Amino acid sequence: MKSIHLLVAFSTASVSLWAADTPAVPAIYKSAADLAAILKKNVEATPDMATSPVVSEDRYRVNIVRRGKGAGAIVHPAGTEVHYIIDGAATFVTGGTLRPSSAGGRGNATIAEGESRHVAKGDVLLVPAGTPHWYKDVEGSITYLEVRFDVGDKK
Repeated sequence: MKSIHLLVAFSTASVSLWAADTPAVPAIYKSAADLAAILKKNVEATPDMATSPVVSEDRYRVNIVRRGKGAGAIVHPAGTEVHYIIDGAATFVTGGTLRPSSAGGRGNATIAEGESRHVAKGDVLLVPAGTPHWYKDVEGSITYLEVRFDVGDKK
């Protein structure tokens, strides 16, 4: 797995609010080797979708995600996501209207009238909070860095 450097900038007001709510942490570090080993182990257990967690906090979550096939459409009402494609390719659908499956279950939902794009290694996706999104067709597998920042009140 190649090294990934991620820099996220916030406004001064956001940093001040976050600093008041969250104890100071010098840094969170996960080596590429450790992330790859965890992901490999989790892929063996669940080949359709596996993660290698970096951090999971109240206001943000960072994972390496590998999908072995397409999955149902989802929407996060309070979470904006950034996906950086590390490897592989897929058809990614955003926007439109989330359509739950008549068979039930989140894994069967689709998107009507969304925008489809082919995504591949090196591409970056920004999915605003409340936007339906869907890895519809996966070409072999796709691996991406997922960064989610939760916004607003979750209640």
